[in-house]
Amino acid sequence: MLLIDTQTRTATIGGKKFTITIGRNGAIDAHVKREGDGCTPRGVYDLGPIYFRPDRIALPAAWAETAVVITPDLGWCDDPAQPLYNRPVPLPFAASHEKMWRDDHAYDVVVVIQYNTQPIIVGRGSAIFLHVNHVDNRPTAGCVAMSRDDLLAVLQLLQHPAKIEIE
Repeated sequence: MLLIDTQTRTATIGGKKFTITIGRNGAIDAHVKREGDGCTPRGVYDLGPIYFRPDRIALPAAWAETAVVITPDLGWCDDPAQPLYNRPVPLPFAASHEKMWRDDHAYDVVVVIQYNTQPIIVGRGSAIFLHVNHVDNRPTAGCVAMSRDDLLAVLQLLQHPAKIEIE
């Protein structure tokens, strides 16, 4: 299990620690999380699926078989008014969404944190991912982020089925 300490901004797995970034407004209990609040939801969640840009990154073999390739026409709906809320969507998409194909490298590899996925509760938050830090290490909109090398090292240490605990 990948343990996230939101106070010390560290992730721990297999006795190794990694520096992380979380939501710009810190962490919050999942039952009070809301779309757009900038908070990372506390709790224990399954991890997966993994999305990646094969033109930029090679995944560890254990994950490559089940990973989803990010293409320029892939998005993720973050509009609570849409039936496809908190799900991948094809682009173009008229409602609010994340573009998965990004220039800034943050989504070169993305692990879906299975927060608000089964069932999806409208307005409770969407697109909560484990992804690559922004170049300037700024806080996320609610995701957990780390350096590219650290994220690849974490993937090497995770075992199926993988879980994350955000505390």
